[in-house]
Amino acid sequence: MYRVSSADGTVIAYDKVGDGPALVLIEGALNDLATTLPLAAQLRAHFTVYSYDRRGRGASGDTLPYTVAREIEDLGAVIDAAGGSALVFGNCSGGVLALQGVAAGLNVTGLALFEPPYIVAGTRERPDDYTTHLNSLISAGRKGEALEFFMRFDVVLPDEHIAMIRNSPMWEALHALVPSLNYDAALLGDSKMPPTEWLSSITVPTLVVDGENSNSWAKEAVRVLAEVLPNGHRHTLAGHDHILAPEALAPVMIQFFTGMASDGSTPTTSGTSATR
Repeated sequence: MYRVSSADGTVIAYDKVGDGPALVLIEGALNDLATTLPLAAQLRAHFTVYSYDRRGRGASGDTLPYTVAREIEDLGAVIDAAGGSALVFGNCSGGVLALQGVAAGLNVTGLALFEPPYIVAGTRERPDDYTTHLNSLISAGRKGEALEFFMRFDVVLPDEHIAMIRNSPMWEALHALVPSLNYDAALLGDSKMPPTEWLSSITVPTLVVDGENSNSWAKEAVRVLAEVLPNGHRHTLAGHDHILAPEALAPVMIQFFTGMASDGSTPTTSGTSATR
């Protein structure tokens, strides 16, 4: 485990494996860096892979009050530790952070995003008071209720799936990460797809990935992102859903990033895919 200090002094813990161009992996909601380690293992032969705990998770510290700008600074600190520039992968809400980091001027040379949870109009809705209600549950220490609320209205899991998770050993482990749901809520805002003008400012080559069996709203968000981002390319993982599948995703990332790095162009990907 390695550590780097962010701009506000918060210690950010990270793991580093492999050899090659720097590639930073960003976890999603209710995850710590352990989620991205299997993907790092698949990528280490081609890249020096940095998996890190976002603030308030795992071995990383936390400094209040939380702001999105501080999360972007954390990512910047890891990129600096990686040599000052890096490829970046973001899983779910980690993809939102990656996009915001690029827009803020971080030295990101290429992006890969897995199902950033944006909402395209007409595909799904969240309660208007989603963030306020989630914050109130967390502030009151009602972690179980906060988990259910997040799963029902953000992940959009059916009640039977929520009940299955609640009755599994995973449930208690997730409680430790509940406070970070506030941070994801702040990062995502209302979750609506960002304005075209904002997305058009992100010109780095970007691979946007979804699962063939994922929710339709998630797939629609990926489609729109790939179309609006100036260098956006979509790839659909056949037979997969929103659960991260390192063995399926890694070859697609390797092909995209290696092709991009080798000839300066933005590659397409083979397999079940749709590109711009």
